[in-house]
Amino acid sequence: MGRGGLVTANVVDRPVAAAGNRSTGFRAVVRRVRQDRWAVASAVVIVVFVVVAIAAPLIAAITGQDPYGYHIDALNSFGAPKGVGGGISGEHWFGVEPLTGRDLFAIVTYGARTSLGIGLAATVLSIVIGVLVGVTTGFFGGWYDRVLSRVVDVIFGFPSLVFMIALTAIVPTSFPKPVLVVLVIGFFGWPSVARVVRGQTLSLVSRNYVVASTAMGAGRWHVIRTQLLPNLAATITVYATISIPSMIGAEAALSFLAVGVTPPTPSWGRSIGDAIGWVQTDPMYLVFPGFALFLITLAFNVLGDALRDALDPRGGAR
Repeated sequence: MGRGGLVTANVVDRPVAAAGNRSTGFRAVVRRVRQDRWAVASAVVIVVFVVVAIAAPLIAAITGQDPYGYHIDALNSFGAPKGVGGGISGEHWFGVEPLTGRDLFAIVTYGARTSLGIGLAATVLSIVIGVLVGVTTGFFGGWYDRVLSRVVDVIFGFPSLVFMIALTAIVPTSFPKPVLVVLVIGFFGWPSVARVVRGQTLSLVSRNYVVASTAMGAGRWHVIRTQLLPNLAATITVYATISIPSMIGAEAALSFLAVGVTPPTPSWGRSIGDAIGWVQTDPMYLVFPGFALFLITLAFNVLGDALRDALDPRGGAR
């Protein structure tokens, strides 16, 4: 092979850089995100919540409380917390839970583990399945694409929330509920990922470098691994970031409807659901877990928007 052929082979075997007037490399993206104060603040909030979730036992030990300890002496004869703000005191920073007297700060802290853990795990599951289905259907095409596209349409047509409730209700109690919730939420999350990735893949397979590599005999999985996936990384990263809030919200909704994680496992959604009946007498029982859920959801959404802008090679300077 001549020198010109060797150069061509080396060029077409690499993913091309994104076209545009600015780089989409890691350092360039981080620099642009850091220039967005709201994105930085959102990242800090997410990191704080992750640290709280990981260090929940240590934080609870520092406060001298745990989410499973009952403090009946902190309740009045009607089961409502004594004192102002639902029993807020130096001992109970967020007050106590009605009827049980469990420390609400410990419940919210440990609830971060449940909500973030399930949300992140379900997101990973849906992204892995969705990317695999989306990139293969877009690249292989043919009957494989037609069959899986119909499967995606069928899943989209399912009343997902009703199906989630039914499935989590009929599965034997011996099956770990957090694992079940992850599987159910992740299963209904992958079709949307697959549809987005498939559309992006269809636009990439017509690019010169993909066509040239295929014509020169490069294997299909080699093309997918070395050329399609690197060029889909930006789309996948942004979609994963903005999917996490919906996964957290789905877990909260299931727990709110009493078909999520089983009590007494702390969960923001379950606390919000239980707090509805006490909102007149103990509004703080709703405020603290509700605000935690709102804050982490907002942070992921803002960070996802910032990443989308930073990874857009056609955007101008921020």
